[in-house]
Amino acid sequence: MGHDREPDRLLVVAGEASGDLHAARLLAELARLRPGLAAFGLGGAEMRRAGCETLADSAEISVVGIAEVLRVLPRARQIFAAILAEVDRRPPVAALLVDFPEFNLRLARELHRRGVPVLYYISPQVWAWRRRRVKRIARVVDRMLVLFPFEVDFYRGAGVPAVHVGHPLVDEVPVGLPSPWDRAGDPGPFRIALLPGSRRSEIEALLPTMLEAVRLLAEGLPLCARLILAPAVARELVDEAIELSGLAVEVVEEDRFRAVADSHLALCASGTATLEVGLLGTPAIVVYRLAAATYLLGRLLVRLPDISLVNLVLGRRVVPELIQGAARPARIAAEARALLLDPAAVARMRQAEGELRGRLGEGGGSRRAAREVAEFLAGLAGRAPRRSGVAA
Repeated sequence: MGHDREPDRLLVVAGEASGDLHAARLLAELARLRPGLAAFGLGGAEMRRAGCETLADSAEISVVGIAEVLRVLPRARQIFAAILAEVDRRPPVAALLVDFPEFNLRLARELHRRGVPVLYYISPQVWAWRRRRVKRIARVVDRMLVLFPFEVDFYRGAGVPAVHVGHPLVDEVPVGLPSPWDRAGDPGPFRIALLPGSRRSEIEALLPTMLEAVRLLAEGLPLCARLILAPAVARELVDEAIELSGLAVEVVEEDRFRAVADSHLALCASGTATLEVGLLGTPAIVVYRLAAATYLLGRLLVRLPDISLVNLVLGRRVVPELIQGAARPARIAAEARALLLDPAAVARMRQAEGELRGRLGEGGGSRRAAREVAEFLAGLAGRAPRRSGVAA
């Protein structure tokens, strides 16, 4: 009598809300191509809904800044060890690491030592900083799935097999949602969307500043504010800051794309959300602040003139960036007032944002990424994973 064969297992590790979402989209597509594949690893609610067994929730260790990282470091080490223990106990056929480079590149090294093939989705932006790190990536990553076309040549030039699959946001962000700027004689008031990020550390650093900027802006302009709650962010994390501000702020938890599109202006933390806002054609001001030590270190390492993905993808400064000391309520309010009262400037910004979809590639990014993963796994057919761990 035969025994049922244990299903192939794929380790999937994603951090942050956007990585969790993109990994879930890929897993949903992959399930159609490899229905017997069992996924496990690190992620959030979106990955669990896609059928992934998570050993821990990535929200526990998703932070920005040196001080913030130090606070979660003990838990990050526990999770890191738990992942490797499970890999040693029941080795996967391969690993899919999604973004989250500080954690995942270290994990890739350990997986490589164990003989686990590594695919990396949403590549580390080493072309912006720590370019020497690409040599290490070449040693431990078997295939890189990149979002932006220019990344292919960079990685291939360093010996990393790279494939451009396109950005999943092209599919996720809808086209043609109504904008108040398209309605002649919109009665107002101005609607201001606040997107303070998806990590606790970002929200705590930026939301009070954004709310104070709104209060100053409201002294001279009729407006209403709406806070766009990022996926997986707990409502109570923003409620206290809103209450302390004394402002009437609508909190949008559903249909966030429509709410952003229906806003005259977005105050937005740097990150994936800037691309979402740009794809929706909403004028934006990017606001960001880090701990002083983190910012100084970043200035030494980063080689790019801008931090907003909108500006980086378009190759020029389209949306204003108020970073660190410039991210003060009075400065934000002044920039916002100037933009809202200048329809010609708004039109120029929205026209430039209209170029984003073409720059990001065709739709179907998650499907193409899943197809690359499926083909990679097919190429491993018959290869037995190593069953033993490695010496410390």
